[in-house]
Parts: sequence; C-alpha cells; structure tokens
Amino acid sequence: MKSALEIKPDISYKSAGKFEETRFEKIHNEIFKSSAEASVIVAQEIAQLIRSKQEKNKSCVLGLATGSSPIKVYEELVRMHREEGLSFSNVITFNLDEYYPMNKENNQSYHYFMHQHLFNHIDINPENINIPDGTVSIEELNQYCIDYEMNIKQAGGLDFQLLGIGRTGHVGFNEPGSHINSGTRIITLDHITRVDASSDFNGIDNVPKRAITMGVSTIMRSKRIVLMAWGQNKADIIKRTIQGDISSEVPATFLQNHPNATFVLDQSAASELTRFKTPWLVGECIWTQELKSKAIVWLCQKTKQSILKLTDRDYNNNGMSDLLAQEGSAYDMNINMFNILQHTITGWPGGKPNTDDSHRPERANPAKKRVILFSPHPDDDVISMGGTFSKLIKQGHDVHVVYQTSGNIAVTDDEALKFAEVCNDFVGADLPKDINFKSVIEFLNNKSENQIDSLEVRKLKGLIRRRESYAATRYIGLKDENTHFLDLPFYETGQVKKNPLGPEDIAIVKEIIARIKPHQVFAAGDLADPHGTHEVCLNAIFAAMKELKPEKYMDDCWLWLYRGAWHEWDIHEIDMAVPLSPSEVLLKRHAILYHQSQKDRVMFQGNDSREFWVRAEDRNKNTAILYDELGLAEYEAIEAFKRFDY
Repeated sequence: MKSALEIKPDISYKSAGKFEETRFEKIHNEIFKSSAEASVIVAQEIAQLIRSKQEKNKSCVLGLATGSSPIKVYEELVRMHREEGLSFSNVITFNLDEYYPMNKENNQSYHYFMHQHLFNHIDINPENINIPDGTVSIEELNQYCIDYEMNIKQAGGLDFQLLGIGRTGHVGFNEPGSHINSGTRIITLDHITRVDASSDFNGIDNVPKRAITMGVSTIMRSKRIVLMAWGQNKADIIKRTIQGDISSEVPATFLQNHPNATFVLDQSAASELTRFKTPWLVGECIWTQELKSKAIVWLCQKTKQSILKLTDRDYNNNGMSDLLAQEGSAYDMNINMFNILQHTITGWPGGKPNTDDSHRPERANPAKKRVILFSPHPDDDVISMGGTFSKLIKQGHDVHVVYQTSGNIAVTDDEALKFAEVCNDFVGADLPKDINFKSVIEFLNNKSENQIDSLEVRKLKGLIRRRESYAATRYIGLKDENTHFLDLPFYETGQVKKNPLGPEDIAIVKEIIARIKPHQVFAAGDLADPHGTHEVCLNAIFAAMKELKPEKYMDDCWLWLYRGAWHEWDIHEIDMAVPLSPSEVLLKRHAILYHQSQKDRVMFQGNDSREFWVRAEDRNKNTAILYDELGLAEYEAIEAFKRFDY
C-alpha cells in the first residue's frame, strides 16, 4: 500500500487543476501548514514501512538525517514506540554524514544527536546502528568509506532515505560540485554550510571544515526518498531545486531523476515556488484582496512603475488579464490599491486621539493604551521596533517591555570573563550574592570545548544582557518598573539546543498579560531566526492569549507582529507602517548599541554577517524606499507590522 505522500498526481491528464498548478515543478512535493503536522505524516510513513517489513519477517533499512528538520519526525517515532508499541527490532539504520574529525562523545557530533533524539529511546539493536565515524584516521578513511558502502549493500540497500537540504542545495554533505556518481567519501564543507552550523558550535571558527558523507549515487539508489524543508530560509533553494535545471551546483536537483522522491515542505519553505509566489503566471486565480495586493505590488516592481501609473496593458502582458476583466479597469484597481497602502502609514502606532479612525490601522480609543512589547531576546525590542517603541512612550501610552528569555547563551566567554574580573576587583560593590566571581573566573579560564556553562556563569551572562536592556530602555525613555524579565525555563539549558515549550513557560507569559491587561501586544513574528527561540516565544504568546481569550479585557486586545532582526514583511503583508525621521533612526541605532555584548561579535548571526544595528537600519530604509517607489510619501525609514487575529 502506498502512503499519502507517495501518491503522485496523474501528470498525463493535463487539466487546469493540479497539473496546471505544478507545471513549473519537476519534483513531487506536498505542502503543510506547519512542520509539526508534516513531521507526523512522515513518521507515519516510516512506521508503516517498518510494520510491513515486520509482517514479511524482513529487515527495514533506513537512511537517516540530522539537523533541525527531522527532529519532530524522531519525536513522533519515539512516541509511537512508547504509546503504540512500534518496535524497531527489525530496523537497520545508516546515517548520512558526520563531521570530521569528530569524537562520538562531543555534543555536536551526529552520533550524539541521533542517540539523544532517537536511539536512546527505542528498542533498536545497537549493532544495527551505522553512523560515519569521525575518529577514523585519515590514512584509513578511504577504506572505511568503501566498507560503509558495502555495509549498505549487504543490508539490502536503503528502503527509505530521509533528507534535509542545506542552503547550498546539499543533501547529506554533498556540497556544490558533487558528482552524480559520487559514493561515501570525505568532503570539504562549503563556507555557507559552516556559517549555518556556526550557532551550534558557538562561532564559525569552531565548525569543522570537513565531513564524511554518503554520496549522491548512494542516496539515489534508495527505494524511497523524502526530503523535508522548513522555514523561509529554505525557500530560495527549494525553488531552485524543484523548478531549476539539474546541476551539480545544486546537488539536490539530482533528485528530479529519482522515481519515488517527495519533498515535504511547510508553507514558508514553499513560498518562493511559482504557484505560491506568482500564481497568476500559472493559471486563473481566485482573486482575494490579499492576492490582488500581492500581485499589484509585484507588477509595480516588475515594470518599475508606481501604482498609479499601471495601465491595462501592464496587467494584460503579465498574466493578470482575468483580474483586469474582473475589476473593469486599471484606473479603479490602482486607486483602490494606493488607498490601501496609504492607510497603512501612521505616525501614531497606538492610535491617534480625537481622530476618525475608520481608515487608520489602530483605534483612536482608548487614547492612552496599555501596551506590552514582547521581546524574545534582550535586544529584539530595539532592533525590530525601536522607533515605534519610542513613539509609543512619547505619545503617552503605558508601555511595558517584556523580555522572554535571558539571552545568556549569546554572551561570549571573553565578555563574561571581563565582567567577572571587574566585579571581583571591585571590592565592596553591591554584587549579586549568588555569584562567586572567583569561581566564575576559574571556570571560564579552564572551560573545555563544548562544556556547558555552570549555573553561576549563566547567571552572570544573563545579568549582562539584563543590564544592557535597562540601559537601552532608559535611553528610549521607559521607566525601570515597566521593564520585565521572564527568563522562560525552556531557554535555560546552557546550550544552543533548547527544551520544548512547556506549560510553565505558557503560565509565565499568561500571568504578565493578565496583570497588565493590554490593549496592544507587539510580538516577534520573525520565524527565520536560525536557532528557533523566536518561534518558541511566539507560540508561548499564542497559547497564553488563547487561554485568556474568554476574559473580557481581551476583547479590546490587538496583536501586532513585528519582524526586522532577520527579514521584513513583504509590502502586501503590512497592516501598519510607522515612518521614522532621521533623528528617530539615530535614536534607534544608539539604543541598539547599548547592547554592547552583541556588538562586533554576533554569535548567532545566521546568514547575514552585518551587525544587527546595520541590518535593521538598512531594512527599515529599504521599506521606505519601496513605499516611495510605489508612489507614496518618501520617508527616511519605516518599521512594519502585521495584525494577527489570535
């Protein structure tokens, strides 16, 4: 029996339906609302395969991947083992890759990863676990790789191969340039791959430069392949892989020739595919207001014209003739779209008092609002909405900033050591009684590779972030009593890897909302955060607000999502655009610079090497340029927000 993922559309029937939608796509793919939902489906297919093999008294040979993409799949398999009796006694596994050199005990090794997430929690025979060995000597490595290939063949070949994909298009560690006939081997990692791994290693300098990987030909011999990709960061490479030409420069494109491969994506990872990005170029559309806005902004950018200059010919020549026929004329559409964008712009993010608010993004009443600004880390507030933050205070609203995590993991050891030495030397200072600075100094001076910080060190690093936050909010004009630190428990692991969101985290967020009873909540909707803290913090807010929804005061509470640390809302997504003057841009920059531990050495910078104040400033200025090019007023910079109905 085929799984739901294996059932492909009948492409011989060229209807205006599924085939027309996917005519640019060369690999079968399934898109889900969330990675959690998709992961359950993938785990169910794997479980079904294991059970079908058990019924035939055969081994089930699985090729397994590491990284963030398969974690929820492994969690679901563990759950099925514990709660549904799924046995792995007939399972043989071969992992795709391992860093080289790498000790198995190292918590960055894939051996450690697989045992932590899967093998330690199921009944698999340890002798059936095969993971490339990062300790093999360089002299023996060639023979070791040949033997790894032979072991796969002797096991009967891979029945199922689970894959992720890197931003270079690598599968396993088959980097650009990998040949389709390549087998298991040692490979030099691409710089982008090492940058993406740098958050796990506390900096790119600690990321190994080489790895052992299964080859492209090894992967292609698998009977079934499922590749998973989650998040906006994977959207560009997913489009190149699914819609582009086969090329060794994007090794994942080789999968276009596999007879039984499926890409499993969330909506963000699929967002650059033509049928999602520009569906009017594929076929007829159901023209919702959101889609019309998206299409008209796209048309302006493609034709390099402002909204009010678009003509009937522009619409007809760019796949939007059905929209033109539906709406009647370009003139009417242009005026309507111009007004929609015009009404997003406001210098009063808390609402302008004593004013007609029928075409404003925020309500005029109450004139003075209670506002919660949630910040996942102790700097996202000023990085993402420092100008709006300042306006809200200046305009008389009761503003509270709530830092959801301590941010201690982002403080370097050198920075912590500097502060510990100053505190230790400053005899008689009013110092935290629960931190022994001599022991902190001793710990940091003797800290071994990958050693988790002691509780005292984590407290000191958290205190550094806390005091920087106070300095920034005081500069903006916020009273100290309106600055809150939640230190959510999920974050406090001392490692880049955090615990799952728990009831205690939600209860803490719920309590602060219930205490303040806000009219406005601002929260980070920037889910491109490379280490996931933003997503967990947002989910905590969603869960808390959902539980509080029956409360009467929640009827008047609006939720606004900001971005800015990693990328910005697209123009058609923006519900509120807050212009910043040159002096407000400078104020925001100075507020960000108060976070001195994050300056010059951004530990978790993702794929952008610029400092946070630079990328935030450039992003805000670019948004203003886009509004200007569409024919609206010209501003120095704009911070953007999207309203979310929780």
